[in-house]
Amino acid sequence: MRLVILGPGGARNAESGIARAARSLGHEVRLIDVVRWRRWLGPLAPPLVERLTDSFEPDFILASRHAWPLGALRLKRMFKGRRSAFWFHDPEPHPGTIDLARLVDEFYLTYYGKRDLYLQAGVSSVRFLPPGCDPELDRPGTPRDEYRCDISFIGSGPYPYRWEILRTLAAVAKLQIRGPGWAGAPADLPVAGGPVYGSQFADVIASAAIALGADALPSQSADFASASDRMWKIFGCGGFYLGAYIPGIERFAIDGVHCAWYRSHEEAVAKVRQALADPGARQRIAAAGRAHALTEHSYAKRMELLLAGREYPLEGAP
Repeated sequence: MRLVILGPGGARNAESGIARAARSLGHEVRLIDVVRWRRWLGPLAPPLVERLTDSFEPDFILASRHAWPLGALRLKRMFKGRRSAFWFHDPEPHPGTIDLARLVDEFYLTYYGKRDLYLQAGVSSVRFLPPGCDPELDRPGTPRDEYRCDISFIGSGPYPYRWEILRTLAAVAKLQIRGPGWAGAPADLPVAGGPVYGSQFADVIASAAIALGADALPSQSADFASASDRMWKIFGCGGFYLGAYIPGIERFAIDGVHCAWYRSHEEAVAKVRQALADPGARQRIAAAGRAHALTEHSYAKRMELLLAGREYPLEGAP
């Protein structure tokens, strides 16, 4: 199959991992960096992207949300006579998300609980496909003294919903918070730095006993079997992942085998103390989680489903 991917082309972007995964499956792939072309060429970028697409003669076009600025008429023309799909990785739609989802043959989302939102908005085909692990980028890092701590949290700051779990755990263990948007956070949250990417992300995970997952929005905590990209990156980097339990999350990883889940702040504290007290068990679980992610939850596994027109199986899901 000849596949064009329309999305950001940076080494850290999910689209680059998706392209590598599709190539590993034997497909010919052209990743067109629509973000870079728009930044460099402004209004001249859309016709160039269309020419780059047509010259490759793809059978299938996979769009990210960054394809929408190309314009509905141009995208319709590009999709005509070809199979098209849109894989959306965020919990809430952006301007143009629903419009683009209506244009493609297949719309894939990573947050299962949002299916009805898109179906009610007139999207004809809505399928669930979680993000995955990128074996090329999500690899164990090197422990560094400046990152050493009991718990590391990497995520965006302006979400008060996650502040309380961070505050609770900071009271019982050494916590370091990193990510964008923490300038206005309460002073009692131990913010240790800004955004981290690539090898620095892996080094932060390697330097912490526990890598924490904390939902940004209440809707995420109420979802079914949905997990952020962060969880898969932590698994791939070999971290011991402690995340919030939601119904169905065991379809991805099992508590005490691949990671640890907490259902309340009190249980999170107990899980932290348990993990810190037993380094051997913690390391075994982290190693099992990484092996499980690479084997069962890689981007190659996800692309096998997407290219076959199938969604991630969740038997008995609501």
